[in-house]
Amino acid sequence: MTKHMSLGIRVPIESDNPSIVRNEDLCIKCGQCKEVCTNAIGVHGTYNLAQTGNQAICIHCGQCANVCPPSSITEVYEYAEVQAAINDPNKVVIVSTSPSVRVALGEEFGMPKGSFVEGKMIALLRALGVDYVLDTNFAADLTIVEEASELIQRITKQDAPLPQFTSCCPAWVKFAETYYPELLPHVSTAKSPIGMQGPTIKTYFAQKMGIDPNNIVNVALTPCTAKKFEIRREEMNAAGRHLGQPDLRDMDQVITTRELAILAKESGIDFASLEDSAYDSFMGQASGAGVIFGNTGGVMEAALRTAYAYITGQEPPAALLDLQPVRGYEGLRDASVEINGMTIQVAVVHGTANARKLIEAMKQGEKQYHFIEVMTCPGGCIGGGGQPKDFTANADDTRKARIASLYQRDAGLTLRTSHENPEIKQLYAEFYGEPLSELAEALLHTIYQDRSKDLNQGGTIKMEKWKYIIEKIIKKIKSFTTMSNIELLAPAGTPEALVAAFAAGADAVYAGLPRFNARERGENFTVENMRQAIAYAHKLHKKVYITLNTLIKEDELPDLAEYVSQIADMAPDAVIVQDLGVLRMLREFFPTLTIHASTQMGIHNSAGVEMAAAMGVKRVI
Repeated sequence: MTKHMSLGIRVPIESDNPSIVRNEDLCIKCGQCKEVCTNAIGVHGTYNLAQTGNQAICIHCGQCANVCPPSSITEVYEYAEVQAAINDPNKVVIVSTSPSVRVALGEEFGMPKGSFVEGKMIALLRALGVDYVLDTNFAADLTIVEEASELIQRITKQDAPLPQFTSCCPAWVKFAETYYPELLPHVSTAKSPIGMQGPTIKTYFAQKMGIDPNNIVNVALTPCTAKKFEIRREEMNAAGRHLGQPDLRDMDQVITTRELAILAKESGIDFASLEDSAYDSFMGQASGAGVIFGNTGGVMEAALRTAYAYITGQEPPAALLDLQPVRGYEGLRDASVEINGMTIQVAVVHGTANARKLIEAMKQGEKQYHFIEVMTCPGGCIGGGGQPKDFTANADDTRKARIASLYQRDAGLTLRTSHENPEIKQLYAEFYGEPLSELAEALLHTIYQDRSKDLNQGGTIKMEKWKYIIEKIIKKIKSFTTMSNIELLAPAGTPEALVAAFAAGADAVYAGLPRFNARERGENFTVENMRQAIAYAHKLHKKVYITLNTLIKEDELPDLAEYVSQIADMAPDAVIVQDLGVLRMLREFFPTLTIHASTQMGIHNSAGVEMAAAMGVKRVI
């Protein structure tokens, strides 16, 4: 018996969904949630419950909550936990505010749509007892510096595929992981602003302010319900890995614009009477580029400003500070930007249903781009699933008013480019070194996972327990030897296991693809996420060895040759081989591949090692 109603009635919601929840007593079966999830988001209607093992597919955007007339669907409330942390004298509560909250919060208190209430928002947080109020716009500047640097590297060094997709929208990322895992190597590895703000606070900011990171409660104030899912992704503990405390999360709680309003009203605070306050002195300054992050097209425009400066060595011209072709409200917009003799083709999409249309058009060869911004929610983050809703007003007009407010704020600032933010410069000088540095890659970048099995009963294997087992094993092994040149090699069946192994101290991992490896029946990498994993490992100066450790039958040789050609294109650090015929094929037709002899080759003495070396093997395992 199914635990969900018919998909023809409404969207299903799992009880453990971290972002949204349904109050069954309030649901009127109107179908509004189904309509928005089908038409704007492009998720509902793409699967049936028999196909998914009775599991709902959700990208956590919260648009179903925004259109639910009786508010049967809401975000998962976390404001009580935040209030409890504020009341705990041993906790240091730090709230980082996203750009779109300040142009929507006033609506909850009867102010005109799009009112810019940054000062009152900060004052409200201080009145509630928050210890520090920081600006996520600062981290938006940080994201732009990293993402623009990555884009330039992809274009000039061709070290990763184009187009580059933005990665700041967690609902879009999960959409890509679920429906288009082959595109994951194209998604920027740069974390979202909240994804960067969290670890930077618990490392650099904590050290600068003399705060024990274990006492910090990091709270993200956002327009976005999907951020509740994002902060709970397994890999979002970069600060903890850096500090040797893997249980330490980068961001601890997410509250939405609506939740902050509820908290203010329950606390009896008169929002309108609050006198404006200002952000704390560090990680509170942002450029106009960071401000417009909340608008559809804002990330694109901000990144192009910095990319232009990095490529040409000059500040962007006025046209790039008001890039009209990517501004607007249409679901899909594109433009051509000339930078130093290069024509950069860009596209902006909001609504993942529109993103699907664009991707399918690209597959057909109709469109080709260098850089694509995707936001799930209508209008961008200003239309997020946790924003105020008013069924008496036109939703499009409300969102356009918020967009205009952020652009007006950008235009009124003298600092318009992310890389010129003096606090960002200070952060790199004192901590990260330079964009895409090893420390920046470790704390500010990430990898993604193939979730396509969610559409066909499998799902993603959770790797939490294995991460700690791997870490303990590696520490134990390292305690056995004082050799300085030992390479610690760990198995990895999934991207999560690879991340866990490297985080725990492994120097290299061995991993297999769906065919021709001894673990074919277990969880393995796809061709696309293996390519991404190798790029991720190399950024960390780690190694990946691909296993071809099975015996190959005669009729399998043609398929193997095609398979190996794909592996060679990935540029792994080595392939691990069992079959002597495969070894000969690699030496003759793929001489650039480094070969390691598998344990299954049965070499147990120095004579065997010498024979393998004579055949071109570089290492015997």
